[in-house]
Amino acid sequence: MSHRSSDHHQARDLLVSQQAEVRARIAALEREYRTVVEANALVAVDDEHDPEGSSTAFERAHVAALLAQGRQELEELENAMKRLDGGAYGRCEVCHSPIPAERLAVRPAATRCVACAEAAPRR
Repeated sequence: MSHRSSDHHQARDLLVSQQAEVRARIAALEREYRTVVEANALVAVDDEHDPEGSSTAFERAHVAALLAQGRQELEELENAMKRLDGGAYGRCEVCHSPIPAERLAVRPAATRCVACAEAAPRR
């Protein structure tokens, strides 16, 4: 097996592992969200006068934000897998330089090298 093939398999394994972790986190957050919504349905409907209303609304919004973040992360990992299959994984989308393996180990879905990521605001 060539070094490139070995790198490809390692990257694939890392992306698959990360996707599984994010999917598990999303599933847990979806369960938590349903629990918050169900619990909220059991309490008074008048949030303005219910002392618990604002905290349950905050908790629901917080879990919804974490869910959105998880779904975005999963999409980024899926796009990274497409780049891997297309041969563009590990190359900066801006300057086309290789993204260091250390960066990819920490952020497997990275699309930019450190210099380009620091130079442009995050999308």
